[in-house]
Amino acid sequence: MQQLEIKESFKKKIVDGGVAMVERGLTVGTWGNISVRDPETGLIYVKPSGMNYYDITTDDVVVFDKELNIVDGHRKPTIEFNFHIGIMNARPEINYVIHTHPIYSAVFGVIGEDLPGICEDFVQLVGDKITNCTYALPGTEQLAVNVVAALEDKRAVMIPNHGTVCCGEDFETAMKVCFVVEKSAQVYIMAKSIGTPMLISTEDVLAMQDFAKNHYGQGK
Repeated sequence: MQQLEIKESFKKKIVDGGVAMVERGLTVGTWGNISVRDPETGLIYVKPSGMNYYDITTDDVVVFDKELNIVDGHRKPTIEFNFHIGIMNARPEINYVIHTHPIYSAVFGVIGEDLPGICEDFVQLVGDKITNCTYALPGTEQLAVNVVAALEDKRAVMIPNHGTVCCGEDFETAMKVCFVVEKSAQVYIMAKSIGTPMLISTEDVLAMQDFAKNHYGQGK
């Protein structure tokens, strides 16, 4: 069987993406993780476990195939590789997964409450709401099953008492999802503190999703 090409450029995506996640306040310390799939080969590149994001080099990145076999790398991979690969196997259009340990969306994970679509950017990019998956211990195969099931066809899901998982077709989209989820969570918390938040109707959610997909931006 022909060996698939390991690409330095995709390893660098993990290094640069991890630093961006820390610098933009989406995680703390060595927690959280990040993965990217090469659409050409199907190989999935992931962050090494427990390493400071500023210390990670391309040599530290671990590479998996879709069957969860390590095909390159000398480091121990992030313990959450199961749900990273699980998401990509279930969602062929998803090539980038960012697991954050944030502040505002984590609040909803702690109280076990869904985060509804209260902002137009949220419903356009993510959907009508994001939910909490069923709890399971970090790094377990059961957590991966739970994350994939709760994610459904959306771009984000919350893990109770743990963190948030955001994904996209590319790094820019996945990172945008992270920010939109956090902004919406913060707005919703603040709105509930002074009144009753107004939700966007299902009809308007669908209209805005169609607009974002088919009309928003250049060349549409």
